[in-house]
Amino acid sequence: MTDIIGHAKKVLKIEAEAVKALIDRIDHNLVNAIDVICSCRGKVVVTGMGKSGIIGKKIAATLASTGTPAFFLHPAEGSHGDIGMVAKGDVVIAISNSGEAEEITKILPVLKMLDIKLIALTGNINSTLAKAADIVLDVSVKEEACPLGLAPTASTTAALAMGDALAVALLSKKGIKEEDFAFFHPSGSLGKSLLIKVKDLMHAGENLPIIPHDAPMTRAVVEISSKRLGVTAVTDNKGGLLGIITDGDLRRGIEKWGRAFFDMKAEDVMIKNPKNIKEDELAAKALSIMEQYSITSLVVYDDKERLSGIIHLHDILRQGIA
Repeated sequence: MTDIIGHAKKVLKIEAEAVKALIDRIDHNLVNAIDVICSCRGKVVVTGMGKSGIIGKKIAATLASTGTPAFFLHPAEGSHGDIGMVAKGDVVIAISNSGEAEEITKILPVLKMLDIKLIALTGNINSTLAKAADIVLDVSVKEEACPLGLAPTASTTAALAMGDALAVALLSKKGIKEEDFAFFHPSGSLGKSLLIKVKDLMHAGENLPIIPHDAPMTRAVVEISSKRLGVTAVTDNKGGLLGIITDGDLRRGIEKWGRAFFDMKAEDVMIKNPKNIKEDELAAKALSIMEQYSITSLVVYDDKERLSGIIHLHDILRQGIA
């Protein structure tokens, strides 16, 4: 067991050192790569063979999710027709530790014919790939974490880290904000937090629990029970909000008044000036207010300060907003 733990720690140490060594290589080459990609009129095409290809797929996905249109091209398929996916105005990022992957070197002449800008992520700055590239990002490593020195380990980790550095630097240069990131991730928790509004989740119309101010408490019980929100709005004769009654108010009223409680009017029991929110606010803000005041629902107003709905804590949590 001691040997296993020791081997595992050594792997992490070697890979950590490989990534750390990249820091001193961040120079004008990365800046030039950023400039080339930012001025790209087309898409970023990422290519790599084997393990480098897997890293390439991740880099392409990261670029796309942070506002840089990108896709992965399998180099072997590229030489059998898929190179047609690359067009003038695109930028190609080619990943190869040796810089001599045959599948990549075969498509280099076509890229040159198309006058495609080529960015190389390679561990061999004297390789065929490096010599053909317009910009070279050195991702060489001192050693692989594999004790046999065969399986790509530290080298793929370094390439992945450089890809992340490239993507995040691009994100910063382009001024991508949280709202933009959310747009690219509409199903993610961040996307939901920044895109879903109160009006998208609130209960309105026939689903809105509501009673007039002079209604007996028996009606409040029915309304709260049937609409299943644990609350009902109380309105004046013109439909304006006067207050709310919660299921907690019902329990406390019954404990205090007994059967006489049911003969009372809604306006005698309601909570005036309840916590509220505008329908165009983010659902995440509604959640924040609920957490701040330890409540489970908010009254919702429209832009004319009219009652338009009620939003419940469970509606927000069901959407994965937290």
